[in-house]
Amino acid sequence: MITFKDNCDKISAEMLNGFFVGWKEHPTPEKLLYILNNSEYKILAVDDQSGRVTGFINAISDGVLSAYIPLLEVIPEFQGRGIGSELVKRMLHKLKDHYMIDIVCDESVQKFYEKFGLKKYSAMILRNYDKQGGITK
Repeated sequence: MITFKDNCDKISAEMLNGFFVGWKEHPTPEKLLYILNNSEYKILAVDDQSGRVTGFINAISDGVLSAYIPLLEVIPEFQGRGIGSELVKRMLHKLKDHYMIDIVCDESVQKFYEKFGLKKYSAMILRNYDKQGGITK
């Protein structure tokens, strides 16, 4: 059974392995825990049997008008079970009073987000791929 939680209480970096599949470089589990702890909103999917985090979504917001969802991840062996859909539904519900809810995603996953009422739009982005692992402090 999967439990959904909106905080990182009792979540350790060791529980955050296996994400960012296909990234050339990616945040370490320790950096991922930092990212989640510093996101205004986060929802984690935890497998009750193993205690492993199987998926997560986070949002950054000004708390008044806008929110941006930078990450939605589900570990490959848990994909296809509706976990990602449930994470998006729960996050959109949390953000329902915001005017702007933005997600920048690859074209290959746009149809997934359209199921939740999101619309294609144009955006400008800058990606420093050599920084995919996050800022080193």
